[in-house]
Amino acid sequence: MKRNDDIEEIEGFDDEIDESAPLYEHHRLIADKGQTPMRVDKFLIDHLSGTSRNRVQKAADAGFIMVNDVAVKRSYKVKPGDVVKVMLDRPHYDNIISPEDIPLHIVYEDDDLMVINKPAGLVVHPGVGNWTGTLLNAIAWHLKDKPQYDINNPEIGLVHRIDKDTSGLLVVAKTPNAKTHLGLQFFNKTTKREYNALVWGTVKDDCGRIEGNIARNPKDRMQMAVFDPAGDIGKPAVTHYEVMERFAYTTLVKCVLETGRTHQIRVHMRHIGHTLFNDERYGGDEILRGTPFSKYRQFVDNCFHLCPRQALHAKTLGFVHPRTGEEMFFTSDIPADMTALIEKWRGYVPNRE
Repeated sequence: MKRNDDIEEIEGFDDEIDESAPLYEHHRLIADKGQTPMRVDKFLIDHLSGTSRNRVQKAADAGFIMVNDVAVKRSYKVKPGDVVKVMLDRPHYDNIISPEDIPLHIVYEDDDLMVINKPAGLVVHPGVGNWTGTLLNAIAWHLKDKPQYDINNPEIGLVHRIDKDTSGLLVVAKTPNAKTHLGLQFFNKTTKREYNALVWGTVKDDCGRIEGNIARNPKDRMQMAVFDPAGDIGKPAVTHYEVMERFAYTTLVKCVLETGRTHQIRVHMRHIGHTLFNDERYGGDEILRGTPFSKYRQFVDNCFHLCPRQALHAKTLGFVHPRTGEEMFFTSDIPADMTALIEKWRGYVPNRE
């Protein structure tokens, strides 16, 4: 499957995906001198083969459509002489996903779908710097003796994603019908997704709602940022949180996603002053709360080593089975590194004096 023929790889996967890679030009179009004003999504559909308005619009929403080297919204009107580019987060690359014998923790599987508990450190989808050794390579190995399940077929496979260093549950579609139906459930926000996170600081309110559009940080494209929900920058995003336990300088929270945007929990919690513990990209790998004493600094360093990644776990996942209509709900244990981290903070509280 050639991945540079059109924009089919922009399928709206937006659940905690990693957008840190540089952008690469895949298509360049120059509007004619006689070009009448036309929406950029329609312009691209008219000039590129093998794509759809939905894919082009999602590419624009992801910041992958540029005019005169500036990312534009789908509604931008192309004018004569405009240079329109389609940029993707990977270079031109003919990437066939090959089977690799990578262990999988399969929570549930039938002829339509798989639910997988992904460990932290495993990249979900091949991309720049990680063309092999991914979850999809592992799935290809698992299905290698079943030719009806071709992981290179874009009509099956991942329905959503989570970050490399986030652990937890993912659903994978094994048929086109399953992918369509599950994708609609994510789009319509009817899935049930709950995450557990350890964050810096004492979260004051027992529960709360965070609303703020999410888009790429204009000052650092390795990060996402929160923008005014009433504005026109970014995609609407809503996170609900509930305090589970407080540990003096950190708090264990449950986060329920109403939407699924890139780095949503990480950037929303940071926005309210509670960066995820050991989240390197957003500054959580520094001591953000606590005392200046060397003993405390050593304690935190030990915590960083116990859980050397952002303390975020996709604990539960619920959806309606695409064929049977049965409501399905899955839960996973917090992995050992996060469990050890939580226990260490729990033990710190009574002994901190």
